[in-house]
Amino acid sequence: MQDEMREQYSRTRLLLGQAGLDRLRAARVAVFGVGGVGGYVVEALARSGVGALDLIDDDRVCLSNLNRQIIATRSTLGMYKVDAAAARIRDIDPEIVVRTYKTFYTPETADRFDFAQYSYVVDAIDTVTGKLSLVMQAKAAGTPIICSMGAGNKLDPSRFEVADLYETSVCPLARVMRAECRKRGIDHLKVVYSREEPLQPSPEEAAQAAAPAGGAARPGAPKKRAPGSIAFVPSAAGLVLAGEVIRDLALPGQ
Repeated sequence: MQDEMREQYSRTRLLLGQAGLDRLRAARVAVFGVGGVGGYVVEALARSGVGALDLIDDDRVCLSNLNRQIIATRSTLGMYKVDAAAARIRDIDPEIVVRTYKTFYTPETADRFDFAQYSYVVDAIDTVTGKLSLVMQAKAAGTPIICSMGAGNKLDPSRFEVADLYETSVCPLARVMRAECRKRGIDHLKVVYSREEPLQPSPEEAAQAAAPAGGAARPGAPKKRAPGSIAFVPSAAGLVLAGEVIRDLALPGQ
């Protein structure tokens, strides 16, 4: 098995070195939200050899996920997203430790997680209250966190970039997060965002759009209709997020 692992990560070793791979193997990363963005984060972290992954999401795979979510296939319809992601991880590298939590993360469920045990936290959830709670919990624990800003209603994957929250522009979600983080004394937050102006679906299409099954009933879930999304935009955001996590863990200080 050791020889297999060396072969599996041989191309990664060329970029990160054995010391970098060892740091990834020793890391434990929590990914909050395993959907269009978070699913690609999980995939990239697993393929890069992160040793332990905590997956947090209470949603199930549904038909409207098939157009963009890497965990969504006909065979996973109805499965919890964290279970579908865990199965993919086991098929990629069975030695990765996977912990799954069928939890809709809110300030009320924050005490179920010990942020001090994580090497890194990835925020790929949709609600502002949940994002703010993640930021506050991670900062209190001294754990690095990176947050995804808005990826909905966008078509240009090349527009995503990494920035401090207070250097962002255009993104409506980032604007709200800037105001709320400033109130809470958060003076720095690494985010992935896009300067692309969100598209507006036609009233007819918007009227027909349905929220994900069960989403509206969850406490704290967004009341607005689900935004438009496509295969190559949330995936791009997720891979940029994962790339930052991998570089920060494997090559600290660079």
